[in-house]
Amino acid sequence: MNQKRNEKLTGNAQNLRNRMTKEERRLWYECLKQLPITINRQKVIGNYIVDFYCAAANLVIELDGSQHYQEEAQEADRIRDAYLQSLELTVLRYTNRDVNRYFREVCEDIYRHIPQLSTSSVAAATASPQGEAKEYPQRD
Repeated sequence: MNQKRNEKLTGNAQNLRNRMTKEERRLWYECLKQLPITINRQKVIGNYIVDFYCAAANLVIELDGSQHYQEEAQEADRIRDAYLQSLELTVLRYTNRDVNRYFREVCEDIYRHIPQLSTSSVAAATASPQGEAKEYPQRD
């Protein structure tokens, strides 16, 4: 993907990386960070900042809070997803509730969309305890 860097959003993306939601932190620290491929957090793509991006799999992962249930937000998400899909990216969306209630299933679904992962790396990642959400420090 050869997208020009959008300098206007770079600072905002950095701020969002430092202030992830608890669901984003959990998905990052307990699922995505341990993978043997590069996953970017709060990645600028065009005029958007996506929650997580895996270039190796052309994959965008979005976590949706309650504001995404509003009609205007849903329309904005449709426009955003259409743009990302026009770049040949697959967009996976999960609600914060999905992350909190069905964490293992969310992780397994993400792994299924990353063909570069070997069966052993998926097995190792899903074997780690996925119990209660841990608290992760939030940077200022």
